[in-house]
Amino acid sequence: MVEAHVGFAIGALACVLLVRPIASRSGVPAAVLLVVIGVIYGELPGRNITLQPDVVFTLILPPLLYSAALQASLLEIRANLRSVAWLSVGLPLVTALAIGGVLSAAVPGLPFALALAVGAAVAPPDPIAALSIGRRVGLSARLTTLIEGEGLLNDATALTTYQVAIAAAVGGGFSAGHAIGKFALDAVGGFVIGFAIAVLVREMRRRVHDPLVDNGISIGVPFACFIAADAAHTSGVLAVVVAGLTLGHSSSEISSGPARLQSRAVWGFVDFLLEGFIFLLIGQQLPRVVSRLDAYDAATLAAAAGAAVGLTLAIRPLWLLGYKLVPAALKGSAEALRIKEIVALSWVGTRGVISLAAAFSLPLTAHGSPLPKRDLLLFCAYTVVLVTLVGQGLTLGPLLRWLRLPSYGPERQLRLAEARLAAAQAGAERVEELILEEDVPPVIADRARASARAAIEHYTRRRGDLNLTDLGAAESVISLLARLRRLRIEAAREELVRWRDAGRLSDRNLRLLDRELDLEEGPGPM
Repeated sequence: MVEAHVGFAIGALACVLLVRPIASRSGVPAAVLLVVIGVIYGELPGRNITLQPDVVFTLILPPLLYSAALQASLLEIRANLRSVAWLSVGLPLVTALAIGGVLSAAVPGLPFALALAVGAAVAPPDPIAALSIGRRVGLSARLTTLIEGEGLLNDATALTTYQVAIAAAVGGGFSAGHAIGKFALDAVGGFVIGFAIAVLVREMRRRVHDPLVDNGISIGVPFACFIAADAAHTSGVLAVVVAGLTLGHSSSEISSGPARLQSRAVWGFVDFLLEGFIFLLIGQQLPRVVSRLDAYDAATLAAAAGAAVGLTLAIRPLWLLGYKLVPAALKGSAEALRIKEIVALSWVGTRGVISLAAAFSLPLTAHGSPLPKRDLLLFCAYTVVLVTLVGQGLTLGPLLRWLRLPSYGPERQLRLAEARLAAAQAGAERVEELILEEDVPPVIADRARASARAAIEHYTRRRGDLNLTDLGAAESVISLLARLRRLRIEAAREELVRWRDAGRLSDRNLRLLDRELDLEEGPGPM
């Protein structure tokens, strides 16, 4: 049994690793390829892995949410908070209610509470695939913030609605007052627990100087938040998101440079593996979903699944268009969305593992009897996930390129260049202060001043290279500088390897010098 699980894990890992370069070369999103591979594998003879909702909600969802929150911008989300709330609170509620109402009316014998539960399950988009595509084609900072903010907060809205609907279906009653109270308790409780844990962890990490210990604490934070909030019967999702946003906003103050470099590598690898396994797992569930549909005729299946998919796709653009009609006083200072931006946001509603895990969590019985239409509801949810992931995943990239939305572009590079120059000037001033305060010997003082001046001159030249009167030329300069730096560092590595092979450098010293080049190369753009 153990060998079978290990063999399956190795096979899944191989798929995840192989798909990444294929996706990069073909332009087809990795999520789509992995889902298709999962579907094909699920239809082959042999063992399949069944999605376990408890595992998804406890072990997979917290680290993915926390990692996304660490990378998001708290300031940008706050600046667009009303737009984010319109998407992350209003849209899931409207989607859940619309799907619940239509399904309960279209399928005889289906209680509204159960239909509402399925509507809540498929209501929250999973932005993983959409953001990976959007970043590749240069999606603007504002749209990226809206998608990130929606993806971080809509799960809490949808899962709370789901829990209220399931309680009503199993317990036999729905109370608007109870539902509102549940929302308020979940939101306030999750916020308080997440913020409290973030403050505690922030103070702990200020006193930790070992990068391994620092990152060990970081890995434990999402699970601590989720478990604590769940034990208090509040929103674990919101607790994780609040903690991640708070700690991500403070990362420059509470962690050392080596700890942050290591953290980016750790969380990047965690995201890569978990997301890959998730998309494979989604595809593999097809045989289980369709195996118990014999009791339903094709017309019923098509009508129910078509209604769920159609409403899921239609409500989002309508809701976004409705936001344009909201009075400006209620929108705050956020700039109104343009039609092109609405079109783009309308097509980033891919559903993922959260929707599927919630659907698989539907209870087997209600009031001591088998839950009515459970297999049909599971089929509807799976169809929504599959259609949005594959359909929208394949077409989002071409759509964004066709829309030609404004991207980060040279303006972002200009801001980064100005920030680098300001930081170098501040560093030079601090060096001068320390030289005067500590009576540094002249030889060392001259070398320190020369190093600080060299940094200022370097970033002044880089700032001057960005001639924004010709945006195309600026893009060419940025691209050429990045390529030249990459080639220079590659040549330096090759020379170090030649020294090692000639016996002039040990492996230990080679790794030390390699690390210096790695730090110079960095993960981001120039």
